[in-house]
Amino acid sequence: MSTTVSGKSGTWRNWAGNVTARPVREVTPASVDELSAAVRKAAEDGLTVKAVGTGHSFTAAAATDGVLIRPQLLTGIRKIDRAAMTVTVEAGTPLKRLNMALAREGLSLTNMGDIMEQTVSGATSTGTHGTGRDSASIAAQIKGLELVTADGSVLSCSEHENPEVFAAARIGIGALGIVTAITFSVEPVFLLTAREEPMTFDRVTADFEELFTENEHFEFYWFPHTGNCNTKRNNRSAGPEKPVGPIRGWIEDEFLSNGVFQVANLLGRAVPAAIPSIARLSSRALSARTYTDIPYEVFTSPRRVRFVEMEYAVPREALVETLRELKSMVDRSSLRVSFPVEVRTAPADDITLSTASGRESAYIAVHMFRGTPYQAYFTAAERIFTAHEGRPHWGKVHTRDAEYFTKVYPRFGEFTALRDRLDPDRRFANDYLRRVLGS
Repeated sequence: MSTTVSGKSGTWRNWAGNVTARPVREVTPASVDELSAAVRKAAEDGLTVKAVGTGHSFTAAAATDGVLIRPQLLTGIRKIDRAAMTVTVEAGTPLKRLNMALAREGLSLTNMGDIMEQTVSGATSTGTHGTGRDSASIAAQIKGLELVTADGSVLSCSEHENPEVFAAARIGIGALGIVTAITFSVEPVFLLTAREEPMTFDRVTADFEELFTENEHFEFYWFPHTGNCNTKRNNRSAGPEKPVGPIRGWIEDEFLSNGVFQVANLLGRAVPAAIPSIARLSSRALSARTYTDIPYEVFTSPRRVRFVEMEYAVPREALVETLRELKSMVDRSSLRVSFPVEVRTAPADDITLSTASGRESAYIAVHMFRGTPYQAYFTAAERIFTAHEGRPHWGKVHTRDAEYFTKVYPRFGEFTALRDRLDPDRRFANDYLRRVLGS
């Protein structure tokens, strides 16, 4: 199989439709050697290079006017090491395919985000995470990385091999090279019992520390313009397995959470004044339920209603105050917000530019339906988040720059120094990286 090269200067768009780019050419390498050759050819032509997965980032992290690398031929599991309890997977593999393949082998990742459409490299490079008291982001489960650097050479890293690269490249935002393979830590597949139930905003915020402490994975959604939340508690279970029934699953996860919710958002976009009433109905649409299943069936959900998102990590101890400030801001304003606010947590990790680097973190994600003006809402929310030393998700909308990041990331200089060493000519640069990392 040979590399596919397209000379067409077509327009690339991300999933949300808020980012576009017009690369000079697209390359779909079928091997690491072909990817290395594509990077070297770009250098000869004086072009920058970026790899793009499924486009689920809301920032322009993958946008380029140079060479766009599409990794869909670099897929599949390279190796399962049951002695070390690791799996090595090609970078273009979708998380969904990885999760299903691991389950067939009786294995699982320890934690994961709430969608699984992204490629493994795209998800980890931007810091995709779920929620967890003790278990951290997907990138924190990485045991080894392989990447093609700016001169076309292939570099491997782990805790023991090129450890300074490993510390940074697990969440590299595409600035250090193009990831070609990832080795994840895995464990025997296990069961999770999910308990979903409505709860008031006042109760969630008053009891947050207790809810966080008592559950391995706790998250909740607050519906703006209401005092209502939906909560979800996931904990390991001895079984028996008791998944959501197919009929109820379709009604709640497809019909209500996607179909009806899509219609509600279309109505809200057309008639913004109706949004508070719609929010009150939406917040009561789902009833309590409990089910037990394998991890990816519990952690992940279908997300078919398209939106634009901003998410910030704040110190966990600042979560309740930050969230109350956000609610007060929305209540006082003329904003009309039809999407719920998502709240999750993560333990501290040791990845240089992880949003949880060196501190226990809580995540607050604000969303707006695609096609709805979001700037006023996001600007007001970002002002609250940054007042609490918030760190924005690298793949979600924000306006922060390198000057800000030097203040909230103690190891920011380590990352930029490594970038200077691995990519001195900025082969992997674009406007987004120049803003967030400096020139």
